[in-house]
Amino acid sequence: MKKHLIEQSIIFLSVTKWVLLSSTIGVIIGAIVTFFLNTIHSANSAKQFLPFESYYLLPFGLMITIFLVKKFAPDATGHGTEKVIEAVHKKDGWIDVKVMPIKLFATVVTIFTGGSVGKEGPGAQIGAGAASFIAQIFKFSAKDRKKVVICGISAGFASVFGTPISGAIFGVEVLIVGIIMYDVLLPSFIAGFAAYTTAKLLGVNYTYYHMQFSNALPFDIILVMQVILGGLFFGLISYFLIKVLKETENKISAIKLNIYLKAFLAGSFLVILSFFIGDQYFGLGLDTISSLFYSDPNISADIPWYSFIAKTIYTSVTLGAGGSGGVITPIFYVGATSGHFLGTLFGDNWALFAALGLTSVLAGTTNSPIAATIMAVELFGVEIAHYAAISAVITFLITGHRSVFQSQILQMSKSDMLNIDYGDNIDKSHVDLTVKSKAKVEHILQKVKWKTKK
Repeated sequence: MKKHLIEQSIIFLSVTKWVLLSSTIGVIIGAIVTFFLNTIHSANSAKQFLPFESYYLLPFGLMITIFLVKKFAPDATGHGTEKVIEAVHKKDGWIDVKVMPIKLFATVVTIFTGGSVGKEGPGAQIGAGAASFIAQIFKFSAKDRKKVVICGISAGFASVFGTPISGAIFGVEVLIVGIIMYDVLLPSFIAGFAAYTTAKLLGVNYTYYHMQFSNALPFDIILVMQVILGGLFFGLISYFLIKVLKETENKISAIKLNIYLKAFLAGSFLVILSFFIGDQYFGLGLDTISSLFYSDPNISADIPWYSFIAKTIYTSVTLGAGGSGGVITPIFYVGATSGHFLGTLFGDNWALFAALGLTSVLAGTTNSPIAATIMAVELFGVEIAHYAAISAVITFLITGHRSVFQSQILQMSKSDMLNIDYGDNIDKSHVDLTVKSKAKVEHILQKVKWKTKK
């Protein structure tokens, strides 16, 4: 009895500690992220005072971003989340405090000048940076600092997305493929809710799309088969997006030119490209995303079928050339527009498949099927839950062992026919067929070869 009393008392003290700590961190991060979001909103509003389209400034915006990051905070480079994951795994959550202001300003410059990036990655990096700074001030242990920084990631995502449950889970699920860190689940939830609530109280408005699918789309076998095909399709889209992002960055890095000149040329290329395919692929693209969740063909008819390809190109070039910003909002755009395209092929369900595409491509590109499924419910209503779960998990599997976040640690195999080197960054993990699988493949190839000869 005494042993159980001591055990429960210690657990109670631990829970109390993390409830208070994560609540405080969530409130602070919610306030900081609110400032970040309001700054982006003000910058976008200021575009109306320009005598020309703001994206004409993109070549200069990319140059300014590179200067800021290179000069003051090299860890602020890229889309943010990548560096945060790396800090959790390799630095016990230590993040240079200079990342916060530099990331904020560099992202605002990139988005204002038309860079195709998002705001959630910087939000997560700013949140994680604030949490790390708090841990350094109060001299937390390395273990506690790591937990606090994970809370910061969840708080950042929750307050930017406006989805406190999935945002909090995403901050935990995105770290290791195949494992959810249950020891930080409670503080992450609390930090996420606290940050989201703080942002709401400070005036941040979030957009939700409760489309009441169940009233128009009964659960039937044909629709289920379409959703399964959708999951396969979104898996290919996720693979395409990951591949193009990585290859574009490598190709631009390999060009032997001054980095500022490369940034200027990359920005100029996107401006020139817009004369041929349109300028809707600059910036966040939230208006385009919103228009896809209506069944009225007059609203979404002007969305070209190739929008997901164009957005992938714009995002890859922007980030590859040194732009600062997140990758999740472009993922939403790619997922929603590819889903809209698929939905038009199936008939008149493009609003449903646009919603499924948004969350499924998120699941595939970031290896976060649980967070993506819950996000579908938070954004679109509970009626979509069963469709979203099927599509997201299939997409997650079909994408394979790759991610837009190359610092993710791989701890699972997506097929029992594969051997995986666990415990390393996902881009460095070796994937190969098992001995039994190799024998099967060789047997099939021999049969095919024998029939061909015959």
